[in-house]
Amino acid sequence: MDKILLEIKGVSKNFGGFTALDGVSIAIAGGERFGLIGPNGSGKTTLINCVAGSLRNDAGSIVFDGEEMSRLPAYQRTRRGIARSFQIPRPFASMSVLENLMVPLEYVAHRGLVVTGKTEAQAQDEAMAILRDIGLAGKAAAPSNRLSQVELRKLELARAMAARPRLLISDEAMAGLSSNEVSEVLEILFKLNAAGITIIMIEHIMQAVMKFSRRVVCLDAGQIICEGTPAEIVANVGVQMAYLGA
Repeated sequence: MDKILLEIKGVSKNFGGFTALDGVSIAIAGGERFGLIGPNGSGKTTLINCVAGSLRNDAGSIVFDGEEMSRLPAYQRTRRGIARSFQIPRPFASMSVLENLMVPLEYVAHRGLVVTGKTEAQAQDEAMAILRDIGLAGKAAAPSNRLSQVELRKLELARAMAARPRLLISDEAMAGLSSNEVSEVLEILFKLNAAGITIIMIEHIMQAVMKFSRRVVCLDAGQIICEGTPAEIVANVGVQMAYLGA
């Protein structure tokens, strides 16, 4: 097994009297394709928000590449290599597709073009390379608010990639897409993983997450109820009950 890149140790999170996460522990190796599933309200989004830094865990620790992250703000975690796409795309609507990528390139990957010695033209070349990989090069000059749903999902992934992540959290990147569009997004994620990026996939489209993931964890009511290969997860009675009810 490759070196552990992300280690979630006994993480708990409460909202008033409601326990969203209850002592969750997961270790994810570098280069892994990891699936996180569970019914609505199971704690998936809370967990990735704690990893990405938009929430702080109340107990436990989050260690990325040997460094404790639990008290770092989100932007510092991004600069260390943790990026995420959002379930609801949030592009800068007044900017073009290319300009949307220039923001994370300048303020995260390059931290200011002057500091790194990069010219704006070089940064634009890098942005265009990402768009070609994602399949949006032909839309570079288009306003982001005129993209189709699948193009918006691809732009979300492109913006995450502009931060040069080592770990990418894909949060329901395929929700609401057709089967052909799901295949397009899956192909992108496979390509990114083949390039060495560790990927956590949170998804309700079971066929997609089972095809993509080497290992899957199922959460229910803030706790892990099953961990294993896709075949083991599908056959698990507890997982079936969590999704279908007793």
